[in-house]
Amino acid sequence: MTNYKLEGKRVWVAGHRGMVGSALVRRLQSEKCTTLVAGSGELDLRDATAVNRWVQANRPDAVIIAAAKVGGIMANVSLPADFIYDNLMIASNVIKSAHENKMEKVLFLGSSCIYPKFAPQPMPESALLTGPLEPTNEWYAVAKIAGIKLCQAFRRQHGDDMISAMPTNLYGPGDNFDLQTSHVLPALLRKMHIAREAGDPTVTIWGSGTPLREFMYVDDLADACVFLMKEYSGDEHVNVGSSQEVSIRGLAELIAGIVGFKGDLVFDHTKPDGTPRKLLDGSKLAELGWTAKHSLEDGIRKAYDAFLTTQR
Repeated sequence: MTNYKLEGKRVWVAGHRGMVGSALVRRLQSEKCTTLVAGSGELDLRDATAVNRWVQANRPDAVIIAAAKVGGIMANVSLPADFIYDNLMIASNVIKSAHENKMEKVLFLGSSCIYPKFAPQPMPESALLTGPLEPTNEWYAVAKIAGIKLCQAFRRQHGDDMISAMPTNLYGPGDNFDLQTSHVLPALLRKMHIAREAGDPTVTIWGSGTPLREFMYVDDLADACVFLMKEYSGDEHVNVGSSQEVSIRGLAELIAGIVGFKGDLVFDHTKPDGTPRKLLDGSKLAELGWTAKHSLEDGIRKAYDAFLTTQR
């Protein structure tokens, strides 16, 4: 355990324009610290020289690395070189610059896809590197695992206070609602909204509806990150989840109720289900003293309100 004080510090949010980064900026407003962000087009995190120059000019005391090249299955399969190279460079450049410029604290954010395809459920931190990855996103996963290992290596060799956190499936303000590239929760929100507006009698959902998934409101992740920055200093990464598990059918029914879609849900059994269950073991973070605040229903209501603002 540690007691790192954010008050009065200069905290860099790398990747502040994304859903996670923007939530971190919102959360840090109440911490009496100075939040640093790189302006639009100002900094390419894949460029080591540019990263070091920016860090030297802005002098952050700490950094939360929320920047990443992300995408769905199709993007990962189509652009494997981009996904592994871009994410390796982002992690390497920011972590190395943090070391060279003597930053006090680093928090690297990964993804639950770092775990083996057939990891035990719920997935404990100890499952890392115990089996083959899911082939469709292994390029992204390998880069995220490398980020964890970089933090561990700098901690072991140089004593740097570098930690990593692995979030579950996230949703909320700033999410991607594009039906071709978005994840299941924002896609269902938009599909239900469109169907209700058009008066459609049915909404079709991929698969059987039986797979179990875990979702967390993005502002809960931001709160967990601030908690870990202040209270955790350890070699092992920490899972960050909501421990709220729901079937895809249950999720669809909940979203239909929130959106006001009164028609029928049709499950297309010719489409793939994916992994039957995907849940993080959040006991380590719970023992440290943090739990998510938003229920799934409350979070989805806020996410829908955020979506509606994009339609005006």
